[in-house]
Amino acid sequence: MARESDSASDRLTAHRDLRVDTLVRLRWLAVAGQSCALLGVHLALGFRLPLAACFAVIALSAALNLALRFRYPLTQRIRGSRAALMLGYDVIQLAALLYLTGGLQNPFSILFLAPVMISATALPPRTTAMLGALVMACATFIGLNHFPLPWAPGEAIQLPFLYVVGVWVALTLALVFIGIYAWRVSEEGRALSQALAATELVLAREQHLSALDGLAAAAAHELGTPLATIALVAKELERAIVPGAHDEDVALLREQVARCRDILKKLTSLDEQGAPYESMAVGHLLEEIVEPHRNFGVDLVITSAGVEGEPRWRRNPSVLYGLGNIVENAVDFARSRVDVTARWDGERLEIAVVDDGPGFAPEILARLGEPYVSTRGPERDASPDAGGLGLGFFIAKTLLERSGARVSIGNRPAPGTGARVRVTWPRPRFDSMADEAQGPALLRASLGAVGR
Repeated sequence: MARESDSASDRLTAHRDLRVDTLVRLRWLAVAGQSCALLGVHLALGFRLPLAACFAVIALSAALNLALRFRYPLTQRIRGSRAALMLGYDVIQLAALLYLTGGLQNPFSILFLAPVMISATALPPRTTAMLGALVMACATFIGLNHFPLPWAPGEAIQLPFLYVVGVWVALTLALVFIGIYAWRVSEEGRALSQALAATELVLAREQHLSALDGLAAAAAHELGTPLATIALVAKELERAIVPGAHDEDVALLREQVARCRDILKKLTSLDEQGAPYESMAVGHLLEEIVEPHRNFGVDLVITSAGVEGEPRWRRNPSVLYGLGNIVENAVDFARSRVDVTARWDGERLEIAVVDDGPGFAPEILARLGEPYVSTRGPERDASPDAGGLGLGFFIAKTLLERSGARVSIGNRPAPGTGARVRVTWPRPRFDSMADEAQGPALLRASLGAVGR
């Protein structure tokens, strides 16, 4: 569990960077493609090319790759400025090849888009903008100054200048559109990845706390028999020892044993029908969720009703955290009252949390549940303790949906005001989880009976 938490934390705090292996592999691919294109045009088509100069430019890329391979481990990540410099070199190297082979008249000028797309997906927007400016500067230069476009011997081709200008404009528009599009898509992916990493951290913490609860309950059952033995021995010693200097020690021993047994009784008093911390009725589930929020000046009213008996649920950290977060948000925004209602029948169980606050703002209602969408207004965000990252509801919704629930969000119908969040599970989901909890509970009850 610790390793999983560390991994999630690493992903949550990861910087934008590129692996050396990625850059090296892409550059080798470019070297191979450029070499094949030059040889194909020269040998297959018979066009004259300044092969020596072209292959000298390609050799520089190969030499750089070899230097990177020996300078850095392949798993090394290169951040910001260094990665930008490497991509900038690729732009200049491509511009040099195009300068020798026709400039913007060469159809391979479209490859200018590749470094910008790589930067847009992995590097900050400012770096991508600078790389795009370098591309346009190189494109402008080779559009005006370049060697002739290779063509058949004895023939020459000169494309109209207006056509070259059109290529320049098309390249500029493609850089802007594709750069913004790639950045937007990658940014959404990064946000979702970081939000899921935060969800994993929260879930790992809740599972750890739940495991501690289970260990405490198990310890209470396991320690019952040795404490009973100690109490019996202390009682026999008190009877056997002649009254004297040891009377106070024996009395203290019996008092401490009694104190330990009282502590264990408090732990086992949380036991539900002999199954400590395993199976919870819906009513107990709601009470546990609501209890931490009762002292904030808001009335919390729990209502539960249904048919075919009250559902039971295996103690689930995901459900406890998810519903707890929804109740906490409702208490934060409520004016005076929050209603937590559970209703069930043979097909489903629904838990609704309704407050009498201002409700969800229309502009965020459709996006609520996405990462980094906050329901807190500016006046709340001004507080240093308010948080406001917009991850709380995303984490709660993700954890509840992982448990098999469907979460629906909305506002109370007019003339009422306030937010309403409904969480719905299929009824068989509760019944099956409760059945799974009975096995370990019966085993512990049997072991406790043998110990007694």
